[in-house]
Amino acid sequence: MATKPDTDRSTSRVRLRLTLATQVGEGIDGYILGGLGAVVPAVTTALNMSAWMVGLIGSSALVGIFVGGPLFGWFADRYGRRIVFLTDMLIFLVGSVAQFFVHDAWQLFIIRLIMGIAIGGEYAIGAPLLSEYAPKANRGRLLASLEVSWYVGYMVAFAVGYALVNVPDGWRWTLASSTVIAVICVSLRGGIPESARWLLSKGRRAEAQALIDRFGMDIDVDTEVADAEPRNSLRALFTKEHIRSTIFASTFWACLVLPYFAISTFYPQVLAALGLGDDALAGSLASNGFAVLGVAVGCLLVERIGRRKLLIPPFWITAVALAVVGVWPNAPIAVVVICFLVFSFLNAASSALTAVYPLEVFPTSIRTTGVGFATAMSRVGAAIGTFLLPIALTQVGVGFTLLIGAAVLAIGGLVSQFLAPETTGLDLSHAVRAAHKTPV
Repeated sequence: MATKPDTDRSTSRVRLRLTLATQVGEGIDGYILGGLGAVVPAVTTALNMSAWMVGLIGSSALVGIFVGGPLFGWFADRYGRRIVFLTDMLIFLVGSVAQFFVHDAWQLFIIRLIMGIAIGGEYAIGAPLLSEYAPKANRGRLLASLEVSWYVGYMVAFAVGYALVNVPDGWRWTLASSTVIAVICVSLRGGIPESARWLLSKGRRAEAQALIDRFGMDIDVDTEVADAEPRNSLRALFTKEHIRSTIFASTFWACLVLPYFAISTFYPQVLAALGLGDDALAGSLASNGFAVLGVAVGCLLVERIGRRKLLIPPFWITAVALAVVGVWPNAPIAVVVICFLVFSFLNAASSALTAVYPLEVFPTSIRTTGVGFATAMSRVGAAIGTFLLPIALTQVGVGFTLLIGAAVLAIGGLVSQFLAPETTGLDLSHAVRAAHKTPV
């Protein structure tokens, strides 16, 4: 029998390996999405793409995420976390290499679509598996830090793209450079054990207990077994027991990302419409910088002030910030800039919870399916906002457009006020039960 120090060292090693494997996986998601943005002009010229095809390739990963989230989530709930966790990264590896050899736009579209499916799968499996091994005391901070990894990956991809812009076939090397990250991540994931919580949800108690004893995990075994969902995992999301969690996770996530992706994608146009003119680019860079800072602060606060305080007040404050500019589009530049910086900072701080809350409100037996479905709904929100914002700017003007964004944030605040549970410091199985109760 292993001694207590041996158990502690084993627990530390597996958590460190799993944390690194998940952090790198989240980073490669951002890297793959950011890498394309950095080389779009070069790819457009090299592959002689039309504007229609550029838009199609640009949206291919988004479509893939919509499919991959629920699909990989369902597989992980049915067949286990470990196999999906590794398979997902192998798809990244193959897709990264394949991008180097494309010769026409349709090839790139298909590869990016498949990689988008893998990104959706990463959202559905990476953070949930980490949550099932994470200690309750710092689970929120650990999961929230995944958002930082995404931002870092996105920014590094842009840096690589610009560094290789004058290199022959630099766009190929940029897109294929994610191969290096994928190889590292595959090597990390090869030694990850199965989730003991998933084994319990499948009635494999002896195997689960062996893992619990081996790694000294603090799991409420009886509660995990009692809350196992015997029905089809996708159908179970809409039963009386879980519809509350499904509505909450999908709505708060979509309401956070819809205005953010729409406005951040078109920051220069929005700020120019507000009269900032030559300052639009500087304003957009400042807003994105505040977003990165906001995510980092969200990671630090998630365990200190609790989930609800990190989610609900920022919803209302950011709604007011956009509404102020919406009803006063001719406000002094200082007012406009302050409102947008407040929006960027607090919206990003709350977005740290997109890697936390969805994992805590669904039981283990349907956790990855629930997270995958919420991911898909959030991407629907992002797609709607990104598609409609330039149209709205032209048709109804910047003021009314920002009021629509404020309304979306207010809906998120209202839904969260009534449905968001306080799960800080709770065992994962107890957090699920808290999600079934009306918040005080």
